[in-house]
Amino acid sequence: MKRLHIIGRKNSGKTTLMVELVERFTALGYVVGTIKHTHHQHELDTPGKDSFRHRQAGSRAVGILSPGMNAVFWPAQAGEDVSDRFGRFDDLMKMCDLVLVEGHSQTTALKIEVWRAAVDSQPLASADASVAAIISDDPISASEIANLPQVWPRADVGRLVKNIRELLSLPSPAGDAS
Repeated sequence: MKRLHIIGRKNSGKTTLMVELVERFTALGYVVGTIKHTHHQHELDTPGKDSFRHRQAGSRAVGILSPGMNAVFWPAQAGEDVSDRFGRFDDLMKMCDLVLVEGHSQTTALKIEVWRAAVDSQPLASADASVAAIISDDPISASEIANLPQVWPRADVGRLVKNIRELLSLPSPAGDAS
């Protein structure tokens, strides 16, 4: 399983790109998983419902099985770094060829940035040399960003998929001769 983080500032188009990439990779035969990272404090379980009450009673992890969906909730441990928690998803997503993570710019894992000039801020890559590529249809000058990474055109999703496959050394999906 390969993991790639799609980062960018608010309203840069991360979610739209994630959806397009998932659609394109799955059309090619890849099994894709996604994770949405947020720095906001959200209650993922429904307060007052049975599973929520199980956790409040002390259950370390709570699973939900329904006819159409499965879920597991577990609390973050005090002091546990977010980057360390991604490993807990490995067993749950081991059937995936690729896991795309929306967000978590502080990760040391491989990341690419979606950037739009309309957001009116410098690319995150201007302060983060670990960004492997910037995805944008807006002009970016090497004079604006020291160590400018590759810039991939946003409008060409097919080319983005090809570039991501190369970046991750992602083999063709099972049964595909390409």
